[in-house]
Amino acid sequence: MARVRYGARTEEEIAAARAASGRLPEIWSTGVVAVWETDPDAVAAVLPPPLKPTGSPLVRVNISTVDLPGQPLPLGAGSLAVAAAHGPVEGWYPLVMPMTQERALTGGREVFGEPKKLGEVTLERDEAAVAAALARHGVAFVTVRGTVAGELPPPEPARRTDFYFKFLPAVDGSGFDTGPVLVHCLRRERTRRLERVDGEVVLRESTYDPVADLPVLRLREITLGERTTAQSGRVVARVDPDALLPYVHQRYDDPLQILDAPAGGRR
Repeated sequence: MARVRYGARTEEEIAAARAASGRLPEIWSTGVVAVWETDPDAVAAVLPPPLKPTGSPLVRVNISTVDLPGQPLPLGAGSLAVAAAHGPVEGWYPLVMPMTQERALTGGREVFGEPKKLGEVTLERDEAAVAAALARHGVAFVTVRGTVAGELPPPEPARRTDFYFKFLPAVDGSGFDTGPVLVHCLRRERTRRLERVDGEVVLRESTYDPVADLPVLRLREITLGERTTAQSGRVVARVDPDALLPYVHQRYDDPLQILDAPAGGRR
């Protein structure tokens, strides 16, 4: 009988797949990173317990393209996160992470609990002009535009913690099938080139990605860089299901979100 590829893999095949994943080359991305100060009440409102705001109400957006081995097209990868703390650990809580390929969704979403969704991620450079955007459902809800203003010295290797909630919604539509957990994802980042960008961040109203509720009150910086990142995660706490449930719509495109009012009142 011919090989049935949906059939069970042998132990040897599973071991070979694990060995191959450990031999992947360094993957470098080219990306725009913008950081701005926003409304502290808005940051506090989007953080599920036990996460709390830090002393700085910051938002960070990363819009990157990645050339993956064996893939004909580059991966577009984005993230918009707010500054957050879990006890003494400060880091970032991503609200939305658009990806242009299904393959990029599964590992982070199922393993780490990352809020990844299929979307459009674009990054273009024409000499000194830079334009980057995150879009879903026909709306470019984040756009970064600017002009490269000069080289910056690459920073030393850095460590960053991202916070994720890993859970499965219940089969009957009420609560969770198993107890949700809080994940600390440690990212070790190296930068080989960095440039300063003079520009702006534009947030547009979107029903399913309402990042416009985190307005740009003061732009801290925009940079364009080449980076590589390694990540590892661990479960650090069990989470109160009742406390997390009101925030689950952050993860999914809930049709009832069309009833939500934008900041400042009803439509």
